[in-house]
Amino acid sequence: MTGLQVAELNAWYGRAQILFQVDINVNEGEVVVLVGKNGAGKTTTLKAIMNLVQRTTGDRHFDGRSIAELRTSAIARLGLGYVPENRRIFGRLTVMENLYVGQQPRRPNAPLWTVERLFEIFPNLGRMRNRLGSEMSGGEQQMLTVARTLMGNPRLILLDEPSEGLAPVIVQQMAAAVREMKRDGLAILLSEQNLHFAKAVADRAYVIEKGHLRFQGTLDSLFAARATYLSV
Repeated sequence: MTGLQVAELNAWYGRAQILFQVDINVNEGEVVVLVGKNGAGKTTTLKAIMNLVQRTTGDRHFDGRSIAELRTSAIARLGLGYVPENRRIFGRLTVMENLYVGQQPRRPNAPLWTVERLFEIFPNLGRMRNRLGSEMSGGEQQMLTVARTLMGNPRLILLDEPSEGLAPVIVQQMAAAVREMKRDGLAILLSEQNLHFAKAVADRAYVIEKGHLRFQGTLDSLFAARATYLSV
């Protein structure tokens, strides 16, 4: 089975359980959004999929292969990319150098990402090829982090809060970039608080609250019921 299948995922930080029986599926070429407030468990879900949480239980399969016991590096080599919330670019490297750090060979049945193709999706980066990462704005750094992950030619990527803290014009550019990634055949699971951003890019949504999934369905049905699932 292609895509990502997560079943009965539980996760702990120390003795505190954060995730409870989380089930998520992302099909090939699909954009799925995990919606929730700060502290709901969105980031932990993505980290647990990548085995970046020390204690987890549950099944995680990527393209039909179990990844629950694999190291994070091995999961990445299978073609599952991860863009963390805190960006983690190399401030002393230029845009071009940051991109080449993430470069990996082409994968079967995965989109091929070249520097020039990425500059079509992120034209801001194309205008600052030799700029140091430390001299870029937060929005530019976010674009660079996504682009660097795509240089690994993944089949599916996990995007953690791609619109958080960005100016509205950059949010629009990021949404356009996500749609371009999907058109090129990339599957995406993203965590997000911005419902309007989610609706602009995603096919389906899950809502997580205090580590429990409360909803799954289309974005239209989520908007119709958002007072129930996302009320303050």
